[in-house]
Amino acid sequence: MPRSARGRRVTTLLALILALSACATRPTDPEELAYFNELNDPLEPMNRAIFEFNQVVDRALLRPLAIGYRTVLPRGVRAAVRNFINNLEAPVVLINDLLQGEGLRARDTVGRFTTNTILGLGGLIDIATDAGIPYHDEDFGQTLAVWGFDSGPYLILPLYGPSNIRDTAGLAGDIVLDPVGYYIRREHGLTGSVIRYTVDTVDWRAANLELIDELRRSSIDFYAATRSAYRQQRANEIRNGRFDADDPGGLPPMIEFDAMDNMGELGGDDPTIRQAPP
Repeated sequence: MPRSARGRRVTTLLALILALSACATRPTDPEELAYFNELNDPLEPMNRAIFEFNQVVDRALLRPLAIGYRTVLPRGVRAAVRNFINNLEAPVVLINDLLQGEGLRARDTVGRFTTNTILGLGGLIDIATDAGIPYHDEDFGQTLAVWGFDSGPYLILPLYGPSNIRDTAGLAGDIVLDPVGYYIRREHGLTGSVIRYTVDTVDWRAANLELIDELRRSSIDFYAATRSAYRQQRANEIRNGRFDADDPGGLPPMIEFDAMDNMGELGGDDPTIRQAPP
């Protein structure tokens, strides 16, 4: 799709969401209004409907694919797939490191990409972590937060999951900033992009089967639990794991979705709820 057309569609989507948010019914009772504002989920009825649709797709398609993926591929091969995917995302991570003024993290990203590409067979082997250069992730949604943009209302995106206005705009920004994605689209068209993101999604879901199942099973309201976990995780990502005493979002236990890739696999570690790092 031409960039201008993609941009128009993203702009239209955001305008529609904002319009729906503005039209949402706000309670008049002061206590109910305070709770309404705290949740920041004025589109909750629509969000819950999309959430249920996503759960149907997950149970019917994504979870069975993830189980098959883990059954067919041994753990070492899955680790190589994840390493390769992370290496492909390094240019976007680097750009966002620089946009956020994170010079040391940008240095680490360059070091990881260079080391793993040259010595790690194109990124299949994570040599950099063993060399003392830990992995970190960045995206344009986090960059917008660092620049001071408010998150906006909570959103559930079809086939994607939890988000908000800022992070939805960030998704579009990462597409524009991604040179690897541009190369894949140019050389392999839509098929290449679909294959890339399908493998990424199935690999991520396969790595987190038990943890997500446990969250679903133990939650009185799975939608609310997912919303809370998403917000805590995003707050931690925006701070880059740095503790902020003025932000209570860093205090309660949280699910670190980006750190779950090697946790809770069948026959492997138990699912874990991890405390926000200091």
